[in-house]
Amino acid sequence: MHLYLVRHPRPVVAAHVCYGSTDLDVAADGLASAMASLLPVLPRHAVLFSSPLRRCAALTENLEQALGCATPTYDARLAEMHFGDWEMRAWDDIPRTAVDAWTSDMVGYRPGGGESVLQVAQRVRAFRDELAAADVEDAIVICHAGIIRLLAACEHGLSAAEMALYASQTPHKIPYGELLVVDC
Repeated sequence: MHLYLVRHPRPVVAAHVCYGSTDLDVAADGLASAMASLLPVLPRHAVLFSSPLRRCAALTENLEQALGCATPTYDARLAEMHFGDWEMRAWDDIPRTAVDAWTSDMVGYRPGGGESVLQVAQRVRAFRDELAAADVEDAIVICHAGIIRLLAACEHGLSAAEMALYASQTPHKIPYGELLVVDC
């Protein structure tokens, strides 16, 4: 299977704000730019999966039409990590002790009382296992940088806990609206 992992376009949100699973729109110019760069490289008629968050759904709807894909599957397991009461707060306004607690336990700590990276890894692993069982040749997944890092970690044969640790220790280099192809 060829797994085409696409990060959503830049959301409409102020810089330096923790927005995780907050449902945000994308600007029209960012959506157009992503479409222009993705259309030449994505396979036509692939199976299409997406986070249900608007910043992913907007791109998914446009790709569905342009690539002639069947109706996409919106899967909540592909949503970005929920940061609890950190959502929509400036990073500088989150107490340093709380951020330090998270950095000392990147896998198990639940920032803002939201999800831990391990919890996110468990739902992503379940999605990936179902996808593998479906025997799909080409799958396009529109999601978030954190989810892309976890899906890429799946391909190393790691458990959910190992995926969480790998993803939390590996800095991402996935720009908005860009693609990572994983051959499974």
